[in-house]
Amino acid sequence: MTAEQNNWQADLDLILAAARQAGEVAFGYFGNKPEVWWKNEGRSPVSAADYAANAVLEKVLRTARPEYGWLSEETEDGHDRLSRKTAFVVDPVDGTRAFISGLDTWCVSVAVVHDGLPVAGVLVAPALGEEFLAVKGGIAQRNGQTITVSFPSSVLNIAAPKDVMADLQKNTAQTINRIKHVPSLAYRLAMVADGRIDGTLVRTGSHDWDLAAADLILQCAGGRLVNLDGSPIIYNKPVVSHPSLCAASEAALSGLLNAL
Repeated sequence: MTAEQNNWQADLDLILAAARQAGEVAFGYFGNKPEVWWKNEGRSPVSAADYAANAVLEKVLRTARPEYGWLSEETEDGHDRLSRKTAFVVDPVDGTRAFISGLDTWCVSVAVVHDGLPVAGVLVAPALGEEFLAVKGGIAQRNGQTITVSFPSSVLNIAAPKDVMADLQKNTAQTINRIKHVPSLAYRLAMVADGRIDGTLVRTGSHDWDLAAADLILQCAGGRLVNLDGSPIIYNKPVVSHPSLCAASEAALSGLLNAL
């Protein structure tokens, strides 16, 4: 293991411990009707659990690595992160709509991003009893077991908006089966990583904090999350929102991109 890999492994251990703490705090609000506010002109909910989990992550991580930048969905972005080569990218509760509705598909998402690319990532889903993790150059794991993407067959199970399904089916010889919507984008990408689904399409408007940790987990499981031209996602830029994206195994990705 190189010195750099040792550094990222230490960061992985740190963010996993922090995400577990944040997940425990958030889980304390789950099913207990936490207070909810609306941001982005009433389009996006945020709950007391989001803020409480964010406070835990910020205290633990920024105390441990004060030289790292910080980007969180629930912290005002001061853009100081742009002067740092390495940054934490955090979503304290990814899938807030699911959380406040009592659905268990939500998770704490934490990544370390270096020079624009994720090098350590964890997803902790307390209501499901699941933890996903990966470090640059390593394997992807769920609850300590190695995970890999599915091998494409004649039927592709895809998470995608209804309005693109007809075009997908028209432009590929494979049968496309649309799965039920999964509110947490990070968790949906983890489902591609562990082979439960073959791919997912992501609408315009996702953000670094939705993607970074799950992106690395998917990479280490044998898949990729890309722009529709096939280029990788670059993180910790001045603008942290993204256009439409596609995620799948390496074997299925080119076919999906061509169909799109």
